[in-house]
Amino acid sequence: MNLSQLKLSQLRILVAVAEAGSFSEAALTLHMSQSAVSYAIATLEDELGIVLLTRGRYGSQITPVGEQIVARAREMLQLMDDIIKQANLAKGLDGGHLRISTFRSAGTHILPDVLADYCQRYPAIAIDIREYNDRPEVEDDLRKGRSELGITYLPVGAELKAWELMRDEFVVLFPPGFELASPNIEWAALMRYPLIMAPVSDGCDAMVYAHCATYGITLHATYQIRSDATIVNMVAKGLGAAISPRLAAEPIPSGVKVYSLPVPLFRVISVAILAEALLPPAAFAFLELLKRTMSVK
Repeated sequence: MNLSQLKLSQLRILVAVAEAGSFSEAALTLHMSQSAVSYAIATLEDELGIVLLTRGRYGSQITPVGEQIVARAREMLQLMDDIIKQANLAKGLDGGHLRISTFRSAGTHILPDVLADYCQRYPAIAIDIREYNDRPEVEDDLRKGRSELGITYLPVGAELKAWELMRDEFVVLFPPGFELASPNIEWAALMRYPLIMAPVSDGCDAMVYAHCATYGITLHATYQIRSDATIVNMVAKGLGAAISPRLAAEPIPSGVKVYSLPVPLFRVISVAILAEALLPPAAFAFLELLKRTMSVK
């Protein structure tokens, strides 16, 4: 028996004849000729080597083995219909799944407003958000196909395509009670307090170290803390000063003094995709809404 010869159309016709009780009624339901229905059933019986239907003056009767085949044919047709349904959902905006990866402060301060608008527009789309401490994991998700969109900061890898969303300034945080003699902070002021920074592997702090080194300033961290909230709260308790992107520092506790660096520094927050990827409609719609929302702010 060559099962590859079996066709879904034959199974669909078999189910229709079994439900209608006759070839003529099934033909009307299927908008086919009766001869075409008869030929499909005869061909199916020949390929299976069994009798599925008995023909008589008063219509067609399903045989016992035919009943078993019809039951399985219904299951196969239901599965096929479900496959088509899922494919159609993925191609449209009436359902489907969107996966976004982001670093933590962007996930906290940028995504919620856009997500609220998006979910109101497309309530049937399921959204999965992966949140990380820094950008390497975000970009790794894009490369490995675990997410369609990633919120990261420039520069990105050559295999990614990115659009700028906003510029986030690095600010210097000083404890309550810190007094500045002039309106602008000097590099020397950074050395008066123990410095609280993220671990050396942190991408943002690497930008700070490089920026300061350009102006002959070598920073030495007294504390290395992973959590942005912990760093800010340590500053609030007078344990030291910190240099942080503003988004990562917010909400900034009352009393903590905030200044720009002597030479301002910004990280460029962007949305990225895999350059060669073809975005599904759900991802494309979110990308356009995100870019439009951020351009207004």
